[in-house]
Amino acid sequence: MATLVSIRNLTKTYQRGPEKVEVLHGVDLDIEAGDFVALMGPSGSGKTTLLNLIGGLDSPTSGQIDVGGQRIDQLGGGQLSHWRSQNVGYVFQFYNLMPALTAQKNVELPLLLTRLGGAQRKRNAEIALQLVGLADRKSHKPNELSGGQQQRVAIARAIVSDPTLLICDEPTGDLDRQSAEDILGLLQTLNREHGKTIVMVTHDPKAAEYATHTLHLDKGTLVGEPAHAA
Repeated sequence: MATLVSIRNLTKTYQRGPEKVEVLHGVDLDIEAGDFVALMGPSGSGKTTLLNLIGGLDSPTSGQIDVGGQRIDQLGGGQLSHWRSQNVGYVFQFYNLMPALTAQKNVELPLLLTRLGGAQRKRNAEIALQLVGLADRKSHKPNELSGGQQQRVAIARAIVSDPTLLICDEPTGDLDRQSAEDILGLLQTLNREHGKTIVMVTHDPKAAEYATHTLHLDKGTLVGEPAHAA
């Protein structure tokens, strides 16, 4: 398999008042196309920071991030925003759905950044909802859906533009166990049957079992086995 994400000597430092806090220290990491990586570690270990850097939501202090042959650490704000819209789908713990919009309209939102016409946006949103098992809920608003259903809508929104990479930050953190297992099974299907490369932050060892590799961060440093297959 080809390497999709290649990270070299990555550091991230934040300024907190008078002091600088280095959250990531010289991280090296390769993630292959089609992999499903679970990123684990104690609170404050840098998991979400690393996830946001891979997904282009933040920029490193130093080091290289190459995703699909693109050095995203060298992109400016506008370029990075365009790159994200073309390449990355995001799934967060708290769904982030627009309460006034139907499921279908929520899923269509990323497509408003494209040149697709209204009819094609609607069709693509319907396909994405069908893929996550919610075709019959397309006209429902978020408050008419369960937590698990809302997260499925969020996943449909993340995949509607056919991204190369899915970035998931505690995607089951707000769900009961059965809903969580349903969502993890869906992510596993997207990985195995649709070839989506997934990087998921989780604190739940049971959630990590759905991934093909587990990475552990401790105090900003990767420990244990590398992400790429041996």
